[in-house]
Amino acid sequence: MYQVVRARMRALAGGVGTALRRRAARQGLRRDDAGMVTSEYAMGIVAAVAFAVVLYKVVTSGAVSAELQGIVKGALDARM
Repeated sequence: MYQVVRARMRALAGGVGTALRRRAARQGLRRDDAGMVTSEYAMGIVAAVAFAVVLYKVVTSGAVSAELQGIVKGALDARM
């Protein structure tokens, strides 16, 4: 029973997808856009800058800065 329902759902979904692709082709639309539009690039840049600002604030905070200095000092003082 499960396989029959699954097969019918696949056929139905495949038919809907095919119909949508045909309709888009008739209207001259392409559904396989692989790139981003300018607004998506802008949002990506804003998100990257916001992440960079947060990361900068975390790394330059007192506790993290002191810990990083301790790690570097320990690495420089290590005996070879």
